[in-house]
Amino acid sequence: MFTVGVDLAAEPKKTALATISWHAGGASLDHLQVDVDDETVIDRSRGAGSVGIDCAFGWPIEFVEFLTAHAAGQLPERDESGLDWRRRLAYRHTDRFVRELTGQRPLSVATDRLGLTAMRCAELIDVFARDDEPVDRSGAGRVVEVYPAVALRQWEVVVRGYKTTAALRRRALEKLTARAPWFDVSDEHMRLIERSDDAFDASVSALIARAHYLGLTHAPPPEARSAARVEGWIAVPSTSLDDLLLSGAGDS
Repeated sequence: MFTVGVDLAAEPKKTALATISWHAGGASLDHLQVDVDDETVIDRSRGAGSVGIDCAFGWPIEFVEFLTAHAAGQLPERDESGLDWRRRLAYRHTDRFVRELTGQRPLSVATDRLGLTAMRCAELIDVFARDDEPVDRSGAGRVVEVYPAVALRQWEVVVRGYKTTAALRRRALEKLTARAPWFDVSDEHMRLIERSDDAFDASVSALIARAHYLGLTHAPPPEARSAARVEGWIAVPSTSLDDLLLSGAGDS
């Protein structure tokens, strides 16, 4: 079987896609490309065990309700205001869960520089649906939201600033493959990762997709499931890299 990872950007430029093939005792990075359009994402995802997309799948429910009321000129009376209230509007249930679990706060899709990419992701989710692949934003289906930086922290592969230089990306990949010596990366793909942090994040996203395929990520707790189906849910790995080699249906 194979998994797909997508590091999504607001346009095809700087969007990267990776596919990893899984077999008894190992895995290989089979395909890696940058400047990827939606059609390529759909085509490459057909037949994959799981598809991990590095982008928020939705916006905070309370934030959307606030904007809707504001647009109608009907902000309701409330007993709270101030920075704490605005921060609650800015973050999703999954963002707060990740912060409590890992100590790392995801960027806010409502207030940080993620909005344009999230708009493209919403369109991409719609393309999946029109290709007979309705996306459950809570991660109950084949397509799942991922966050490479959080997964790397969970797997103890932390190289600060890897997005900034080729040398740091090589170091990050070397650290990753040292912890997962069964993960085969060709020299050609190594060179592309050195040139592109997007290519590295796409590769990590495909590893997270494997964890999701095996059921080795943190699912939404019961009280957050309804919100997760609207806002999205980040699939954070719950086990080590080596556990990704657990036998899955379809592994050769």
